Amino acid sequence: MEGLQRKIVIVAVVLVCIATFFVNNDTIAPDIMESRNIITAREMVYDNHWIVTTMNGDLRLEKPPLPTWCTAIAEILRPDSIAMQRSMAAVAALLMVFFFWKMARRVLKIDPLMPTLLLCTCYNVVLMGRTASWDIYCHAFMLGGIYFFALAWMEGPGQKAWLNMLAAGLMTGLSIMSKGPVSLYALFLPFLISFWIVYRPSMRGKWWALIAMIVVALVVGGWWYGLIHFLHSDSLQAVVEKESGSWVNRNVRPWWYYWKFFLETGCWSLLLITAMCYWVPVTGSWKRDFGKIARPWLFSLAWMLASLILLSFLPEKKSRYLLPILIPAAYLMGCLILHWRDIFASYTRGTVADRVCFRINAYLLSAVVAALPALGWVFATKPGYMSLALWIVLTVVCAAIAAWLIWSAIKLRPLAMVVAITMLFVYAECCVMPSTRNIINNPEMHSIAATRQIPALQGVPFYSLPQDSLRIELVYAANRKIRPLTSTAPDSLRRLMPFVILTHGPVGNYLPAQLWQYADSAYIDTYDDNRRPSNNKRHSPVFLYDAYLITPRQ
Repeated sequence: MEGLQRKIVIVAVVLVCIATFFVNNDTIAPDIMESRNIITAREMVYDNHWIVTTMNGDLRLEKPPLPTWCTAIAEILRPDSIAMQRSMAAVAALLMVFFFWKMARRVLKIDPLMPTLLLCTCYNVVLMGRTASWDIYCHAFMLGGIYFFALAWMEGPGQKAWLNMLAAGLMTGLSIMSKGPVSLYALFLPFLISFWIVYRPSMRGKWWALIAMIVVALVVGGWWYGLIHFLHSDSLQAVVEKESGSWVNRNVRPWWYYWKFFLETGCWSLLLITAMCYWVPVTGSWKRDFGKIARPWLFSLAWMLASLILLSFLPEKKSRYLLPILIPAAYLMGCLILHWRDIFASYTRGTVADRVCFRINAYLLSAVVAALPALGWVFATKPGYMSLALWIVLTVVCAAIAAWLIWSAIKLRPLAMVVAITMLFVYAECCVMPSTRNIINNPEMHSIAATRQIPALQGVPFYSLPQDSLRIELVYAANRKIRPLTSTAPDSLRRLMPFVILTHGPVGNYLPAQLWQYADSAYIDTYDDNRRPSNNKRHSPVFLYDAYLITPRQ
């Protein structure tokens, strides 16, 4: 019966992952990072730039190509499908969940179900698993490297240690091929620090295996850099200087900028704070009270804090850089849930502090869930984005989930609390997300993607003005290169005709008057690719363009 129960649990987790990462993953409009990745993937497929990668016709060496190769495969299988392209990232997210589960069972030796459900319902994990960019790939492969490395470290010397070290090297190399050494710093180094402090594993008899791991990681992760250095050393050097300068000069934030990192978990923010503050200095009494969960708990806390501190040292800070923190954070919250499960099942039913802390978490979640229908009415149903029937179903589901959470608080059922929130996420991802399309995106958007459907523009090159810093999102939407004009001299422009020019106003204001002796202009349309509506303060004129077709005068 235990084997059947385990299979049912695994099937349930897989279904949750499918809903979390795959279902309705085309709802949100692509952002700048996705646009860069997808454009590079398109040029891989259609221009055969698989090794020396390009973006909008220019060399694109800032990121290694592994995630872009995956996106290019999606382009081959189903051209111009954002859902398919994001599904490749979702596969990487599945891989991360797989290694997360295995590490919980074999390294931390805790029940993996609750930590995994917590991970799959963290806001940043859900978002990055639905985004066709690099972050989810590098951290998924690195978690695999950490898993195999931990197995090799915990086992005795021998063939298994060698195999695990080689597997760790392969996965680490794939992580480097996904986003360079980012995950080595943000995930692997904090793991090493915390694992050594808490578990004190022995490396006796494993040093040669460790050297083999490093060699494999360098070969798998570094061959592309070596080849590019051989083919385009000057361009690569310029990229290295630009990227290293960006870490110091771009998006610079104070060291305390990540103080609200717990918000990246979304609905579990209070639970993470509770789990962080729940432990006491490690004494014999603490170890006795928390039993076998004590060491995984302390290790997860140390791993998370080490990652947070190391990321805080970097001058450049962005919220998506906090994704690796959520892996140990999910373990930490899972340890608290498992601790509550055990003490609430005992005859003492835990201390007053245990019961109060759990009930505060459960009641707060029930209050938030109960408020969702009101928010849905104001922001979705009333403006016409969600039908009345769907809002009624949402209200019933939220009422049931809120009641479920209240019941779990009264009966002291922490597992039920996590399952209830998971079910709400699954329902929202499967049934509610399509109705949020015009809330999340710009319902007024008149994208330059419409030019794809104009027969007269098929095969006609697109250009932007030399002084204009064209947003890469427009290149993605137009599904074609939009090259900057190298010259606005009449003779140079005559050689390009026919062509389409993108301007921020009447074309006559930008092209020389002498050109019109030889050319005619036809206004095509005005396009707005802002992801926010015109009444939003983030609505920007850099996404507004007038398109003109320039043809030879007959």
